[in-house]
Amino acid sequence: MTSNASRTVLVAIIALSLALFACADTRSKGESPAGAPDPAPAGLDRTAAISASSGESPSATGTANTQSPVPAQAAPSDQAARTARLTEDERNTIEVVQKTRNSVVYITNLQYVRDFFYSSDQPVPQGSGSGFVWDDGGHIVTNFHVIDEGDKFMVSLPDQRQVEASLVGRDPTKDIAVLKLNERVAGLDPVTIGTSRDLQVGQKVIAVGNPFGFDHTVTKGIVSALGRAMPGAGGVTIRDMIQTDASINPGNSGGPLLNSSGELIGMNTVIVSPSGASSGVGFAVPVDTVHKVVPQIIQFGKVIRPDLGGITFVRDEVARRARIEGAVILEVSRSSRAYDQGMRGVYRDNFGRLLIRDVITGIDAMKIKSWDDLFTALDGYKIGDTVTLTVLREDKTRRVTLQLVGTD
Repeated sequence: MTSNASRTVLVAIIALSLALFACADTRSKGESPAGAPDPAPAGLDRTAAISASSGESPSATGTANTQSPVPAQAAPSDQAARTARLTEDERNTIEVVQKTRNSVVYITNLQYVRDFFYSSDQPVPQGSGSGFVWDDGGHIVTNFHVIDEGDKFMVSLPDQRQVEASLVGRDPTKDIAVLKLNERVAGLDPVTIGTSRDLQVGQKVIAVGNPFGFDHTVTKGIVSALGRAMPGAGGVTIRDMIQTDASINPGNSGGPLLNSSGELIGMNTVIVSPSGASSGVGFAVPVDTVHKVVPQIIQFGKVIRPDLGGITFVRDEVARRARIEGAVILEVSRSSRAYDQGMRGVYRDNFGRLLIRDVITGIDAMKIKSWDDLFTALDGYKIGDTVTLTVLREDKTRRVTLQLVGTD
């Protein structure tokens, strides 16, 4: 009996201890430490919990606010982050490159060569260069020396496709030529035509081309000088060329020179380098000259220039050897207005010697020292204009008035 009673008391004590422990644990979970706000019940967002702690109702109905938390400001994308790290000049260059990426092409000049073993003509690459899209008609502008002596022309497009092109026309005196793609190609963007009239030394320029066959290569520099004169492929001087320090190498010829707005201001043409180095000082034909020549080539297949009509001239190097200053007349056509005005070319005397008669030393107010000077001067006139020539013969000067005619 005593044993059973003891056992009963022990069980009761254990049960009472467990009950007291459970009550203490429940109280510790249900109450916050003194002075601390109660945590938000399950289902309440942080805003609701703060409202509850300040004594405000979390909602107009008294129910818990179950809206999603207000998201933090979105982090910038990787592209935006990269752009933000660029300088203003870098961003501008990238914009110009992106604007013209579908405007620049690579040109391969092929010449047919007789194959000794197969007794047939095979196209062999004999030159290459760059070009740019002129219009939506598939016309491509490049340098004359890029396509010179070529029989077939392949144009590599920005998407790496190759399309054959035909020669529309050329102007060797300005080192300009125009090709036309033999098939319709979508996705090409004509360049935006700017002007070279208001260029300033020091302004930024961007050259795009395919030097050494590396397509769509971009270099940057400044306008180093203006009004330069360089020997052209046509035997006369190309005037008003743009000098730049932007890197130009073999293969850049015919590519566009752009300003910071992505406008065409010139066509990369000539490299002058010491000791035959592949890179050096670059020169570009000004866009105003390109814009004057290209539409004529597209329309007529050639350039129609103002000319004196019926007069041919002695080459300048021959005149220089003879120490004669001016444009030396070689021959005058009998059917020309110049012949009617008494102008004559060289002749042979009784001993068979060639003697010079008329030399043009001026046109209007301009002094003429060579045929090159006269050619450049005539370029500033229009067909139908009347000019007054200063003509020297045997140390005597006279004036001859002629109306300019068109010639290619």
